[in-house]
Amino acid sequence: MRLEKRWTFKPRNEPVIAQIQKDLNISASLCSLLEQRGIKDYNSAKAFFRPELTQLHDPFLMKGMREAVSYIDEVLQKDTKIMVFGDYDVDGTTAVAVVYDFLNHHAPKVSENQLCYYIPHRYNEGYGLSIKAIDHCIAQHIELIITLDCGIKSVEKIAYAKANGITVIVCDHHLPETGNLPEALAILNPKQEDCPYPFKELSGCGIGFKLISGLAEHWNLDTALVYNYLDLVATSIAADIVPIYGENRILAYFGVQKVNENPCLAIQVIRELVDTKKVLKVSDLVFVIAPRINAAGRMDDGNKAVALFIERDHVQAQKMAAQLHEDNSDRRVVDKSISDEALMILEEDGAYKNYFSTVLFRPHWHKGVVGIVASRLVDHYYKPTIVLTESNNKITGSARSVTGFNIHDAIASCSDLLENFGGHYFAAGLTMAKENFEPFRQRFEDVVKNTISTDSQSPEIIVDTEIDLSCINYKFYNILQQFEPFGPDNMRPVFCSRGVKNYRQSCRVVKDQHIKFTLCQQGSAPISGIGFNLAYKFDLITQNDLFDIVYTVEENEWNNETSLQLKILDIRASA
Repeated sequence: MRLEKRWTFKPRNEPVIAQIQKDLNISASLCSLLEQRGIKDYNSAKAFFRPELTQLHDPFLMKGMREAVSYIDEVLQKDTKIMVFGDYDVDGTTAVAVVYDFLNHHAPKVSENQLCYYIPHRYNEGYGLSIKAIDHCIAQHIELIITLDCGIKSVEKIAYAKANGITVIVCDHHLPETGNLPEALAILNPKQEDCPYPFKELSGCGIGFKLISGLAEHWNLDTALVYNYLDLVATSIAADIVPIYGENRILAYFGVQKVNENPCLAIQVIRELVDTKKVLKVSDLVFVIAPRINAAGRMDDGNKAVALFIERDHVQAQKMAAQLHEDNSDRRVVDKSISDEALMILEEDGAYKNYFSTVLFRPHWHKGVVGIVASRLVDHYYKPTIVLTESNNKITGSARSVTGFNIHDAIASCSDLLENFGGHYFAAGLTMAKENFEPFRQRFEDVVKNTISTDSQSPEIIVDTEIDLSCINYKFYNILQQFEPFGPDNMRPVFCSRGVKNYRQSCRVVKDQHIKFTLCQQGSAPISGIGFNLAYKFDLITQNDLFDIVYTVEENEWNNETSLQLKILDIRASA
């Protein structure tokens, strides 16, 4: 089943575009891209193209920061113990590594065995602060727990910790539940209603970075010690798919720079392992670095990722990275097996085509990959999707959504059938008793059916602007490169060109699923294009009629020669 994609063109503010063009003297199409990203004049364009670390906000603008910094300093001086606790994904493990390593190496007064870190086991403990971790703290006489990338919904767990004499500082970026915050000494979360911090979209590791920034200022340490962790912060931003504008853009910009110029040992050995010498971008952090970090928590134990991040010995780090690489290979095998099984189940369900949602449960599915499987099913059928498995005698799993549909709110409307849930607009996790699966599945389907818009039922390509192929040259491409780092709210620009044709019948099918061809437009030189999974459009291209394309511009290297090519996202017959 192939769903035709909607092409949605971003609006244009012509007066602002004209002003930018006057200020910068670049093409109107590039000025249109800038206007869409909130740029209005020379000064805002300079801030966008030339970010500076001095543009980062004062960490003490964040509610709770002074209390958190003062108490951490007090605990360290008393020589009592601190646990740094975080989630088992990339955002959580990088956050724990940043805070733990900074305290361990740069706190003015820290003694041996005063610090420990803890990543909960995905299968034995589940997401967030766990009773097992708190009991460990009680047994080890730990006075303070710092939670990272979790904790904002751990109301009962933090009450349990407090009842046992343990103080908790919460550092989280997930949406708080109004009127039901945990009794922590301090909560660092810009999404709190009364938090004045100007930027609300930090990653969990980003909030950990702000905490160590506050500590460094409190202890009069050189900011270079804090900036040394920017490569891990950028990795968290990339992996957690947070918006890349404002403060995140600055952090990602300099973090990617550090990844390429002076990476931490962990990223260095992963690069050696995959044997890549190219300049890494945010997309490479997503598809090369992050999967190997994530694999630790998915397939085994997330503590292995933190151990690699804080390792100082090169040989030992290589061994650790090799283990994560092996975990990732195992993950890919399991992921494909479950994805194939899930697709088969849906293809054999005669009624499925009439459903508005996908909710699948099999007790033997691997908990570590159900989120990935849910994403694959969304790609295939484009419906809000929940994939569930059995863990600790409960049904648990992950949800993924489609454009324009808030899956977190849809799950929340079924909360009376759940033991816990949490997440974001597009992704969530949930746990329920076994007997509640069928009532939940039916309720969730009803919620989706009654609330999803028509537009959200078909995939969409957001097009930045329409251009002629003659605009595409290296001067144009080099300016495009300065729009990086790309990510949510600053995606790689997507262009549309109309009335193009197959140049000299060049189109061919590659590996049964892809097409490669040369195309041209009246007045333009020929340019090569590649369309992944677009082989079904072959006849449209070869019938010698004009067609329209949407695409991104990229550089292709072949036989030590580089040239520009179009990565084709979709093709339509010209009107």
